Amino acid sequence: MKTAVCPGSFDPVTNGHLDIIKRTSKLVDKVIVAVLYNSGKNALFTVEERLELLRSVTKDIPNVEIDCFSGLLVDYVKEKNIDVIVKGLRAVSDFEYELQMALTNKKLNPEVETMFMMTSGEYSYLSSSIVKEVFKFDGCIDGLVPEIVKKALHNKFK
Repeated sequence: MKTAVCPGSFDPVTNGHLDIIKRTSKLVDKVIVAVLYNSGKNALFTVEERLELLRSVTKDIPNVEIDCFSGLLVDYVKEKNIDVIVKGLRAVSDFEYELQMALTNKKLNPEVETMFMMTSGEYSYLSSSIVKEVFKFDGCIDGLVPEIVKKALHNKFK
């Protein structure tokens, strides 16, 4: 059984994230969407809220599991017997950072493989930070996030 992990902060989950998760789910037997707990980051949503949002928006994808971790991704991958890390790329700037992370992970654990997946063109500009900024200033985020995320943002900002 092949297992992939899609790691990230998902603060909040966007339609771009869902694009990568759905496409990955067609390539492997199981996808673990793993929320990184980073105490040094000032997140809008708690880890528990992000986990719940992810569970809600992926409930119709049978081979997706939602989890969280802290520490090194390579340690999490080893603990869960994960075959591949899947990272979504939006632009060349993402590639430079993600390549550095992939090579570091490979150095820390030569068994770890990373696969880069280009996001669909319609989401190539989309990030959680952009969604929060647009929403904060009453901009329209229709089509950028699932409806449940839009409601969660409304509850946080209003």
